[in-house]
Amino acid sequence: MIDQYLWGGVSRISPEAPVPVVRLERESFRLGGAGNVINNLVALGARAIPVGVRGDDRFGDLLEKFCSEFGLPTDGMVVARDRPTTVKTRVIAHRQQVVRVDREVNDPPEAGVARRLQERALASLEGVQGVIVSDYDKGALSPGLLASLLPDASRRGLPIIVDPKVRLFRHYRPATVVTPNAREAMEAAGTVARTDAELEALGRRLLDLLGCSFLLITRGERGMLLQEKDGESFSIPASAREVFDVTGAGDTVAATLALALAAGATMPEAALLANHAAGVVVGKVGAATLTVQELLGAIGGAGHPGSGPG
Repeated sequence: MIDQYLWGGVSRISPEAPVPVVRLERESFRLGGAGNVINNLVALGARAIPVGVRGDDRFGDLLEKFCSEFGLPTDGMVVARDRPTTVKTRVIAHRQQVVRVDREVNDPPEAGVARRLQERALASLEGVQGVIVSDYDKGALSPGLLASLLPDASRRGLPIIVDPKVRLFRHYRPATVVTPNAREAMEAAGTVARTDAELEALGRRLLDLLGCSFLLITRGERGMLLQEKDGESFSIPASAREVFDVTGAGDTVAATLALALAAGATMPEAALLANHAAGVVVGKVGAATLTVQELLGAIGGAGHPGSGPG
C-alpha cells in the first residue's frame, strides 16, 4: 500500500457541515500496509525482499520507487492490471488525524496474478533469515498461498512471524509466532475475555487452533501477553510514555520480533524488544519507525535493560 498524508491546520468549522476545514500545508507519501514492515526493517538496519500485489498505476510505480530507494529488490512485486494499488489517505491537523480515506479493492486477485505471487513468494525464501506474513486482508493472501509458503519456510528452519487477520486465522500454520491484537484474538476465538485469566485461556485455545509455538497478543496501553505452546505465559507491561498515534504499531512489533529472532534472541527477549519498539513509535504521528539508537534508548530509559520475561 501507499500511505498518503495531507498535513494542515484548522482555524474554523465549515459552513456546509459541522466538520473542520483543514488548510493544506504539505503532502507526503510513504510505504504503507505490509510496506510499513519494510520501513521498520530498513530503519533497524535490515534488508527485506518485499512480495505482494500492486496496481498498474502511479501509486504502484511510487511503491516500487520507494523500494528501489531502499536498495531492495522489486521483482517480488506482481502487477495486477485489473485493480488499483491500495492507498490510505490521512488528513492530519495539529498532530491529530481528522479523517482517513481508503482507495482499495479487497477481492482476491485473478488466477494468473495469484499464481505469479505464489511463485515469487517461494523463490524469495532462498537465502533469507526469516519470513514475515503481514496480512492486511486486502485479498492477496489466500489459503493456497499460505499452505505452500509456510511449510516450505518451516522446513528451512526459518522463524515465521504472522501479523494476522481473522479471516485466514486457521491457515497460519506452521508459524513460529502469531501476533493478533486483543480484539482480533477474541474474534478468532469467538469469545470475549474480560479478565487476564480469561485472555490466557483464550490464548491457549488459539495456540491449539494454530499449532504454532508462540502467541503474542498485543493489548495497547496494557502491553502484551506472550504465551508458549507448553502453557507458560508472560505479561509484558506497556512501555510507552506518551501515545499520539497507534497507526502501524503492529508493523513495528512484527519487524522487531523477526529481526530479534533472526539474530538468535529467545522469544521472550524478542517480545520484550518488540514491546519497547512499539512504545517508541506510538509516541510519533502516523505509521512511524524507530532507529536502533531509539530502541536502545527506550530499553535503557526503562531502567532495567536486561530484565523482563525469561
